[in-house]
Amino acid sequence: MFDTVVVATDGSDSVERAVDVALDLAARFDASVHALSVVDEGEVDASPPQLREELTTALETHAEAALGTVRDRAGPGIETAIREGQPATEICEYARATDADLIVTGTRGRHGENRLLLGSVAERVVRTAPIPVLTVRQLEEVAEDESARDERAAA
Repeated sequence: MFDTVVVATDGSDSVERAVDVALDLAARFDASVHALSVVDEGEVDASPPQLREELTTALETHAEAALGTVRDRAGPGIETAIREGQPATEICEYARATDADLIVTGTRGRHGENRLLLGSVAERVVRTAPIPVLTVRQLEEVAEDESARDERAAA
């Protein structure tokens, strides 16, 4: 059913479960895994000109670290890539270029904490991807929210 799975990562805690799910699916279907991290050119362009080169380097270093974490969990055979551009667009283009069957992404990334259900990148990927997209939420947040609700109810 799945021959190639692309997992998008920005290194955030909320993506960890998405990586686990992508690796599990790939193992179950004996699929190849491609991990992708995108350096957001909008973030760079919004910074002061004198900081752009430094910010780009920092974001590339962060992307490499995020991919290193995925590589450590996946073992040998995983393909990794860093792209620069608008994250949702780059994720979809990468999926096309690798002839992927599935994109796996977290529901919230580094900038998604203020979104109600889906982060803006995840939402755009879901709307524009040429293939199925599996969004994976971070369960710890749900457990924390339920615990807080239970504590309020007990008070």
